[in-house]
Amino acid sequence: MAELFCFETSAAHREEKKYGAFLNYSSDNSDSSSADSDISIAEPDFGILFDVDGVLARGSAALAPAVKAIDKLKDADGQLRVPCAFVTNACNRTHDKAKQIAGWFNLEVSCDQVIHAPTPVKLLRQFHDQHVLVIGQEHRLEIAKDLGFSNLCTLDDVKEAYPLLDMVDHENRKVVARGYKENNDFPKIEAVLLLAEPTHWEANLQLLMDLLLTEGKPTKAPADPKRVPQLPVIACNMDLQFMAEACIPRFGHGAFLVCLEALYRKITGKDLEYSTLVGKPCEITYRFAEHTISKVAKTMGIRKPIKRLYFIGDNPNVDIYGANLYDRYLQKVWNNKKNGNDVTTQQGLPSSRHIPSNADLHEQTVERCHSLLVGTGVYQHKPEVTEKDDDDNEKTYHGHRDINNEPHLSQPSKFVQDVDVGIQHILEVENCITA
Repeated sequence: MAELFCFETSAAHREEKKYGAFLNYSSDNSDSSSADSDISIAEPDFGILFDVDGVLARGSAALAPAVKAIDKLKDADGQLRVPCAFVTNACNRTHDKAKQIAGWFNLEVSCDQVIHAPTPVKLLRQFHDQHVLVIGQEHRLEIAKDLGFSNLCTLDDVKEAYPLLDMVDHENRKVVARGYKENNDFPKIEAVLLLAEPTHWEANLQLLMDLLLTEGKPTKAPADPKRVPQLPVIACNMDLQFMAEACIPRFGHGAFLVCLEALYRKITGKDLEYSTLVGKPCEITYRFAEHTISKVAKTMGIRKPIKRLYFIGDNPNVDIYGANLYDRYLQKVWNNKKNGNDVTTQQGLPSSRHIPSNADLHEQTVERCHSLLVGTGVYQHKPEVTEKDDDDNEKTYHGHRDINNEPHLSQPSKFVQDVDVGIQHILEVENCITA
């Protein structure tokens, strides 16, 4: 049974006409108050996906419009009337985030409703019993175990087994000079799970390269680095930068990946290959989110299949880009079914972005994924900026190497001032507002 956090409470795409408001970039930010309107939600066939930071909260505090938005979705007993999930590129313990969201909104939130960057790795069962090196920071082993991995190690374990590897650390040189012992019985690393950016990048990069060049057993130098078969590498969250308290963006996990890719390319002459990339904006994350919405809907007693998803985010290059990638994926899925076409929907995509064909997921029923961009986080709406001033061709692309630069995918279905305006708009489009 899914872990549930509860705080006490008081007692396929329809005709284009209906979704006209979603087909053009718009910013109708009229008063979202529904004081003069009633909200009627019987058995919805749509679900809502929320980014967290910048949409629902900033730091550890909920945003006031988010409290109003969630209240609109509650019934008289304080329960959500629409299936919802919370999708973040952070890497935290799921029960911590579920408890935090529950506290913000006086709401029951199950762990199943929280999707972190690594969460879709649950689908990669072929790796769960292998000896996997996990990279990240606090709680990394606990997080990886929650994902299904059973045989884990960290770089600290590798350094202890092979003391001569970390010579970037001058203190380690002194330790080695006093005497050392290698553990050649340390099991071979079979796969690498990159959860999040680590500390001490220089040591992490050195040892990761050592393992990649020796097939996971750094006891002998490779005769030819170009001919070494590469270990499977799974990377979660490709964000190059993120905003924190500083006025200048901070390096994210994507920056660490850029360093690893550059080193691997420089030493081997080949591109580092990822078995799977997970986290926004990759399609697998949105497919897992659809699965989650379907699962939540069933627990709510909703019998209708979910036909539409609405993703509310604050980052056009991550949240919105990913929602539009998934919407394109969905249209290919349904066009292929309609035409009896057996061609795989993932044809032309890098293998790192493939959704496993044998993944344990609810049946795919969603036909469209609409995106709403808010102005309370990363993105600050500037309606006075002209197309010439905001030329996409002059922007530096910060996306991952395996995701093509397609600037139009950063354009939302609709811009809204905040999440409360966004929820009001969704409810209006879905005919849930009665005068």
